[in-house]
Amino acid sequence: MAMTVVVTETVPDRLRGRLAIWLLQVRAGVYVGDVSKKIREMIWQQCETYCDEGNIVMAWATNTESGFDFQTIGKNRRHPVELDGLRLVSFLPAEDNTDL
Repeated sequence: MAMTVVVTETVPDRLRGRLAIWLLQVRAGVYVGDVSKKIREMIWQQCETYCDEGNIVMAWATNTESGFDFQTIGKNRRHPVELDGLRLVSFLPAEDNTDL
């Protein structure tokens, strides 16, 4: 079992309710728990199924150089990249909504 954290933004109530079955909601949209790999994968499958227009990041403790791993789903300025065996976060440029 490993500590798992799920952070959600703009997801449907039905997904928040499903996450609350396995994880403790410590703040709005932030869920934590100590779950097995099998349960973590099942939670991620629920996230993929019910994410809709929102975005989600799941991070968990594992035996890597950084001590954790993570995955994301949905539109977000941050996206995971791998560099020399490390998973890092890259930022996309901010959307410019001004007309020139």
